[in-house]
Amino acid sequence: MTVSLPRNAQLWLPGYLKTILTRRERPEHVWLMIGDHYEPLWSDGGAIAVTPETARGRVKAWRELWPRIAERHRDSDNRPAQYTFFYPEEEYRPEYLEPLAEMARQSIADVEIHLHHDADTESAFVSRMAGFIRNLSENHGLLRSIDGRPVFGFIHGNWALDNSLPGGLRCGLNNEITLLRDLGCYADFTLPSAPSPAQTRTVNRIYWAVDDPARPRSHEYGPAARVGGGRKGDLLMVQGPLGVRFGNGRWIPRLENGELAEWDPPDASRVAVWFRVAPQLGRHLFIKLYTHGAQEQNAKMLLNGALDLLFDLVAARARAAGCRLHYATAWQVYRAIDSLCRGREPDVPGR
Repeated sequence: MTVSLPRNAQLWLPGYLKTILTRRERPEHVWLMIGDHYEPLWSDGGAIAVTPETARGRVKAWRELWPRIAERHRDSDNRPAQYTFFYPEEEYRPEYLEPLAEMARQSIADVEIHLHHDADTESAFVSRMAGFIRNLSENHGLLRSIDGRPVFGFIHGNWALDNSLPGGLRCGLNNEITLLRDLGCYADFTLPSAPSPAQTRTVNRIYWAVDDPARPRSHEYGPAARVGGGRKGDLLMVQGPLGVRFGNGRWIPRLENGELAEWDPPDASRVAVWFRVAPQLGRHLFIKLYTHGAQEQNAKMLLNGALDLLFDLVAARARAAGCRLHYATAWQVYRAIDSLCRGREPDVPGR
């Protein structure tokens, strides 16, 4: 029988095999993060533009239903479930962003930065990003500060971080990692991107990208983040789980990349893969999932039972493994990783 592998598997399959063949410590802590590529003006490519009413309705659904879901689920520290909206710079409208900021002030969500761009220049990129950072910080009370300077987590639109798509599509900057570092990016959460050709050969890792400003894809490889290892590069890369799964009676391997979508909702077989391959530092396992939650078909699935199921399944798996479960935003995941890299155990998120 011929086995058909997922598209562009040659990029990530060797790294995945290394993941499942490498003996790891039994985790004692599980950190669960959901990063939403949240695009209220998303369109399926049709000629009709999304109306303001549609965009407001998408935001309203999350503003009304997410707080109820978050309060139904508590982690081992008795904290509610957490959610991170990565909001696109090019879709900035205060009326769409402020409801998300309200949930951030309730300590059940957070907002970080997403960006789609193409054929960009260094000066234009820096100007756009600096303006958006200023808007988020000054106009909405978002983002954190380190040494008095706003910092942010980042997801690149179209997966094209550091000109990683063939031909430099959907980016244009070989020195993007350096620019993000200098703008105050504390970590990148773009990966995994499979089956996109932007997928790196490094998988299921938390590691440091070391930029070569003259070349694209500087995050293809990098020094691994290690307990007590300190900072080793320009930008911390926090990847989600990537591999294959069978499950549900399937004989043909299916890509598992941590995406929560209407066509691929959470189930027990997926949770098992996440626990097996997600990045781990010491006794801490970091499960970073992602979705496009503004899209109606995904929002309907997530807000009407799938997120409840996800939290129940992960909590049950953590209990069975004897692990403490921590619901976390992107910032809280970064803080935990940073503490471990400094040789310290992380504090409870939110403290």
